[in-house]
Amino acid sequence: MGTVLVRHLDDEVVRRLKQRAVRNNRPLEIEVRRILEDAVAHKVEDRKRAFRELSNRLLDQQAGYPPQTPSLSIIREDRDSDHGAA
Repeated sequence: MGTVLVRHLDDEVVRRLKQRAVRNNRPLEIEVRRILEDAVAHKVEDRKRAFRELSNRLLDQQAGYPPQTPSLSIIREDRDSDHGAA
């Protein structure tokens, strides 16, 4: 197993890492190891798939709000009306 030494971490970063470790009931070293493992475990394709899924969910949520009128219907209605007749 390799060893990594990270110097000059901001005190706030260290404080938040410690808080996270406590929340997850793990020692700080294990918590940092998990974070690093998770960061490199996700392949680019997994991230792209997750982005597409999120994007599709957002589009589905917006689909009916506010209700949209197809532009073709508006154009046809305008053409069929007496709007420009003198």
